Amino acid sequence: MKNRFIAAAALTATAALALSGCAGGGGGGGEGAPIVLGSVNTLSGAATFPEASAAAKAVFDRVNDDGGINGHKIEYKTVDDKGDPASATAAARELVGSDEVVALVGGASLIECEINQDYYTQEGVLSVPGIGVDTGCFDSPNIAPANLGPFNDMTLTLLNGSENLGLDNICVLLEIAGSTKPSYLAGVEKWTEITGKKPLLVDDSLPYGGSDYTPYIVKAKNAGCKAIAVNGIEPDAIGQVKAAQAQGWDDVSFLFLTSVYSENFASALDWTGKGVHVPAEFYPFTEDSDVNADWKSLMQDNDIPLTSFSQGGYLAATNVVEVLKGMDGDITRESVSKALHDMDPIESEMTAFPYQFDKIAAQDYTPGGWPVVLKSGTRAWEKSADDWLIPEG
Repeated sequence: MKNRFIAAAALTATAALALSGCAGGGGGGGEGAPIVLGSVNTLSGAATFPEASAAAKAVFDRVNDDGGINGHKIEYKTVDDKGDPASATAAARELVGSDEVVALVGGASLIECEINQDYYTQEGVLSVPGIGVDTGCFDSPNIAPANLGPFNDMTLTLLNGSENLGLDNICVLLEIAGSTKPSYLAGVEKWTEITGKKPLLVDDSLPYGGSDYTPYIVKAKNAGCKAIAVNGIEPDAIGQVKAAQAQGWDDVSFLFLTSVYSENFASALDWTGKGVHVPAEFYPFTEDSDVNADWKSLMQDNDIPLTSFSQGGYLAATNVVEVLKGMDGDITRESVSKALHDMDPIESEMTAFPYQFDKIAAQDYTPGGWPVVLKSGTRAWEKSADDWLIPEG
């Protein structure tokens, strides 16, 4: 039984699917034709997410090695949007218009959901991102990501800090891309609704890919913060921790999002103050377990880093494969979309909630994360709870 945490309204979730189709995206799919799937990804620029699509490709390659799906091999196309709106627009048109993907699957982009959500609706294509990042991943009927998203993650990391860890004087430091500020602030407000507590400080001026976070850390320290909740990705978060270490801020707790939960992050830091705390969106891979065994083996066989991003890409791909295997007749954009809309929930011990496209797209579910901690001097993540952290809705 998963622990229920505190009474609260259901959190806003993160949904994003990047599916691509087979030959004749809107129809066709004859005998032996490939199933064309694709994804738009941010693979270059200030913030990158390469593991999600790499993990999805590993899943599809294994399916192909085993004979494909009902005689059809999967052809998987990935495009880099460089974190640039014009490139994200062009990438979607290349995949949906030129390559005629039947669905988008397993991608992760800083901006593409918001840029392309109306186009996906217009073209009747569904997207299952491995990692939904921007606000558009969570407010479109055509997008349903495998992860719960950074805005829910912000609420959960604050809940973990104030309720599980008993921290007060928590400050929120935000890196804002595009129009994500209202959604992050809504995640903070949700925490306030649940607990009645407010952040001591909110600073939304942190840059992505900053070269020196010292001024922001000094500001938080001087404000009396005992913990900082930050939405930075792995390289930025490492810089923020090291800036705090340089200031001798030994009693600070770091409340980060799942984006930093990786072996690389742990190995990069010998000092973490009073600890880096994360509500992992997927089942922790800190300890060997049957839950993550297949994902971990597949990632290691393909030299893909063990991160939450690769977990999301793996889950998006495996969920879509299960839906494709259950289809009869031609595999076209229209038939794949219908199958995703009509799918039964897919349960996985890797997540706190079942995956069902329409439920996720409508944010009609309760997200949850599993608290983990990186303590000073360990260079290894540990579970810090015995079960999922799930706000009651």
